[in-house]
Amino acid sequence: MKDVLFKTVERFEPQMVSLLSALIEIPAVSPLDGGSGEYRKAEYISEKLEEMGFGKPEKYNSEDPTAEKGVRPNLIVRIPGKTSKRFWIISHMDVVPEGDRGLWDSDPFKAVVKDRKVYGRGSNDNCQELVSSLYAAAALKELKMVPEYEVCLCFVADEEVGSVHGIRHLIKQGLFSADDLIIVPDGGNEKGDFIEIAEKSICWIEFTVEGKQVHASRPELGSNACRAGNEFSCALDKALHDAFPDEDDIFEPACSTFEPTRRNANVPNVNTVPGRDVFCFDCRVLPHIPLQEVLKVVDHEIKKVSERRNVRITYRFLQKEQAPSATPSDSPVVEILKEAIRDVCGLEPHVGGVGGGTCAKYFRDEGIPAVVWCQEADVAHMPNEYAEIEHMLNEAKIFASMMLIKN
Repeated sequence: MKDVLFKTVERFEPQMVSLLSALIEIPAVSPLDGGSGEYRKAEYISEKLEEMGFGKPEKYNSEDPTAEKGVRPNLIVRIPGKTSKRFWIISHMDVVPEGDRGLWDSDPFKAVVKDRKVYGRGSNDNCQELVSSLYAAAALKELKMVPEYEVCLCFVADEEVGSVHGIRHLIKQGLFSADDLIIVPDGGNEKGDFIEIAEKSICWIEFTVEGKQVHASRPELGSNACRAGNEFSCALDKALHDAFPDEDDIFEPACSTFEPTRRNANVPNVNTVPGRDVFCFDCRVLPHIPLQEVLKVVDHEIKKVSERRNVRITYRFLQKEQAPSATPSDSPVVEILKEAIRDVCGLEPHVGGVGGGTCAKYFRDEGIPAVVWCQEADVAHMPNEYAEIEHMLNEAKIFASMMLIKN
């Protein structure tokens, strides 16, 4: 029966490519990134769902006066199963801006199909999975196969800039429970054998060093914020790595990372001692380490450099999220996904952790096991982003298999 199911998915290839192409051509960029939101894409998907016989989707709008029609839409379509247990596949409608158009070989919002790839912004992240999940359900519908669980296809807003109007909004509606099987297909690898079950805590810190600006020929009259910032950055880098050497092999890299990253311009000319220096650290911390312990090290290093260099150092968080406990590697959703990957790809899947920032975190925060998985090329957010058609077909087969596997 699986052969029949997989062949049905393959027959849907032209429709899948057509839908993916259409979705690329409906930009859904967050108002925070200069766009108007997901309203038009959600309307198109709603019409497509009715056309395919799934009926009108449930709509859960989150109010956003900066978006088109003042809302950020979220859609849910439910397919009844043999049991009331629910299997959720949650993909997102929003995309990031195209960036520098000069780096693209074609219009980022006009789909180009070439060499078994579909090019365009959002093709890979995340429209490929939106299409594959929908046609997985369509294949079962075509064959009149009843899924083992109630299948809930969920198309959400706002994933790219925090999920306030998307997954986090839906969680507040009480739509999910700890017994649900949840897959967020928004991260993976080319082979399709990696299942993400954990992530590191994230702490993005912007530091501001304030000294006294003077002429560079008379440095003794001021306090060089640039020198103090350099010294503090290097001291903090070493102190954090020394304080938190732990490793966890589920992650790659296995250690916590503390990276100096963005540095703002200070003075435009060579012969002025800067009185202000601003720079950032991107910290990805193993989940068992409380972020409060990291901040104790930060505060200690600030005190030492401030006193030594006669400057004031303050900081603010650009992002600060303590990672929840990992999804157990033997949880039902992991076992079902592993079985489906073996059936479709002939691979032995492995579980692991990532540096942080996946939407599965919000489910794990609520004690709901969730996994992140997809088969994709590593081209998200890049110029000439593309989706591999074979990957999309494999995903649809795997999602369809998961809908039928009894745990």
